[in-house]
Amino acid sequence: MSAVTQQLMEINDLSNDFSIRTDLIPIFIMGKKYDVPSTLTIQKALEFAGYQLIRGCGCRGGICGACATVYRLPGSAKINVGLACQTVVLPNMYLTMIPFFPANRAVYDLDELEPDAQTILKYYPELAKCMGCNTCTKSCPMEIPVMEYISAALRGDIEKAAEISMSCVMCGICAARCPAELGQYNIGIMCRRITGKHIKPRADHVWEMIDRINSGRYETGLNELINSDVQNLRRLYVERQTEPHTGPEEWTPDGNSNL
Repeated sequence: MSAVTQQLMEINDLSNDFSIRTDLIPIFIMGKKYDVPSTLTIQKALEFAGYQLIRGCGCRGGICGACATVYRLPGSAKINVGLACQTVVLPNMYLTMIPFFPANRAVYDLDELEPDAQTILKYYPELAKCMGCNTCTKSCPMEIPVMEYISAALRGDIEKAAEISMSCVMCGICAARCPAELGQYNIGIMCRRITGKHIKPRADHVWEMIDRINSGRYETGLNELINSDVQNLRRLYVERQTEPHTGPEEWTPDGNSNL
């Protein structure tokens, strides 16, 4: 058997295997039609169609919020939203990504802020324009009750606003859809920062660790890593002791020189 014949047979086998694994469906990316496998997420479908994702491609795991996507389906007037790395393609969906949406972002000194409504309104006065339409909540791909945390911030319940908005990935879809032109996600992160700084009790173990770092306790181990060659770093990585999935809450490694 010649090398060319063998290569052609391998290609044919791959083609047959591909047809078994999945079907192709049409989707429209920014108005242009592409046939893509029906099992792909929007992000993977974009790459299958030949797009090289430079922006709007971060964690690929529904965490960073960089791949906000809006789309419509045939026969529906509804604008659907989702994260491209999490949303599976549908036949004839008409989509576009919005990897960044501009919103006001206040500059402030966290140490000087007071945990009240006046503080939020000082830096985000547009908060008072909220109409209570709930469009932000309906458009959130993380299913966060966005209007609830905006209402909490408006009445000065900063801790509540922080709690509700904790799962926000700052994709910006809420701001894109808001008729009052709020930047909800920036308001949410301000509430979380104020809560951590001024409302929640201080985490003493964090400050203990900072004191250890400042005392130079870890300088020796860190310098050893900095001065190691690549082979030694690989060996240390492979031989490292990792925390077991079923380990106790207070688990520590056998060697404690770097604790």
